[in-house]
Amino acid sequence: MTTPLLSLRAISKVYGVGEAEVHALRAIDLDVAEGEFVALMGPSGSGKSTCLNILGCLDVATSGEYRFRGQAVSGLDRDQRALLRRHYLGFVFQGFNLLARTSALENVELPLVYLGVGRRERRRRSLAALAAVGLEGRERHTPSQLSGGQQQRVAIARALVTEPSLILADEPTGNVDSARAHEIMGVLAGLNRDRGITIVMVTHEPDMAAYAHRVVRFLDGRIAADERQVPWRPEDHLDDGADDHAAHGAVVAAGVGGAVAATPEVAP
Repeated sequence: MTTPLLSLRAISKVYGVGEAEVHALRAIDLDVAEGEFVALMGPSGSGKSTCLNILGCLDVATSGEYRFRGQAVSGLDRDQRALLRRHYLGFVFQGFNLLARTSALENVELPLVYLGVGRRERRRRSLAALAAVGLEGRERHTPSQLSGGQQQRVAIARALVTEPSLILADEPTGNVDSARAHEIMGVLAGLNRDRGITIVMVTHEPDMAAYAHRVVRFLDGRIAADERQVPWRPEDHLDDGADDHAAHGAVVAAGVGGAVAATPEVAP
């Protein structure tokens, strides 16, 4: 049996103590295979972002076991988790998190600086990463000279430049309009399809989740549904138009766990 890239067993996360105690995750089990594209969905406060943070070693579980390629992560100290992030994980956040006065190229080079990669190799790999996300000719532009969609592509290039096994994306289309959102999803789907990079993405939007192979739905700190689907590929629907994609997104919204998708947003 193939060892999954990511494996969570009975993972719980509790914040606070006593009357202030909040159970963000309640003994969840989740496996993600190498090369999958998985969307995590659910209302605010359902546990999906906490799950992503634990997978990304940005937070630690209160109890349970997390394994990365079969190796125990739960017992790693802070420095060891940092090394895992640095060498194997890439992150894409809703807010881009780019250095404002620094060029796109220099923003993408930054993770390689921390890895101790030489200047010439940093430049080569960063130019290639920017080209991979369609930003050739924009290397010298600062974030203020780029659109929101272009800034998010710089952030994706920065995640890609270390050649990670896994990209973790937290609402990557949350700060852009719908047209740019689909461009960003096309980039992520292409990296997954063409390079085999595993992607785990948090999203509230069924149209964005439609690009994934699986949709895992959270509710009240538990996994309420785990559904496989045929991912949306725009090139397969060139004559169908936006209505067909909206219909595909509506199917994702309903899913097997339609009651979960229809649950109203609640405060975290």
